[in-house]
Amino acid sequence: MNRLLLSLILLLAGFAAHAQDLLTKTTGEEVQVKVLEITPTEVRYKRTDNPDGPLITMRRTDVFMIRYANGTKEMLGGSLPSGVPATAPAAGPAAGTGVATGASVPGDEAPAYEDIHLSGPRLGFTLLAGGVADKANRELNVNPFLTQFGWQFETRIFRMPNGTSGLLEIVPLIGGLEQGQFLPSLNALIGIRGPKGLEFGLGPNVSPAGAHIALAVGTSFRSNGINFPVNFAVVPGDGGARFSLLFGFNSRTR
Repeated sequence: MNRLLLSLILLLAGFAAHAQDLLTKTTGEEVQVKVLEITPTEVRYKRTDNPDGPLITMRRTDVFMIRYANGTKEMLGGSLPSGVPATAPAAGPAAGTGVATGASVPGDEAPAYEDIHLSGPRLGFTLLAGGVADKANRELNVNPFLTQFGWQFETRIFRMPNGTSGLLEIVPLIGGLEQGQFLPSLNALIGIRGPKGLEFGLGPNVSPAGAHIALAVGTSFRSNGINFPVNFAVVPGDGGARFSLLFGFNSRTR
């Protein structure tokens, strides 16, 4: 009976040892771990020599390779230093720290999105209504219908897994050229774009009429790698409002 019990214990111990994953860092260090999760930016695991210890998070770019317990390997994109073999001897955590080398803290992760810039020319028109039209005619001697020419500087600042993106847009425009006028305006919008291209934005508008809040909605059509955005904006104030419709095109750059 004692021999049978001892055999079972040794069998279970051998199985536990076999069920370990081997994580190789880009420094060449190898760690026996149990990988729990791999995201686009992180690898989360527990050390097999301390299974009840803390969950350790590493930047994915700091991991060279994972050899799983079933024998399969996964290369994660990191590279080993020159002269370091892929089967470097195992090493423990940094002396005296109790934390694995390369562990990251919140806010220190590599971004999970590409920094995309979607900038390009804009042209369209603005219609002045109510008190805004009266003020423009009285003080600037312009008609309620103004053409607009400018440029939109757009940066995507985040992207969620479902495709929703956060945007920062700076849009300088020049209006009234068809009437011999030079009427500059500047818009700074913070917005959200849905996975199907529908977008909303809100931010300050500064023009000769003063400082106001602009609200914008729009979408984009894509053809042969070129985006064709269409945006409608409203700037209320001064007893009336300004309504603008802008068209443009841009390409995807980093």
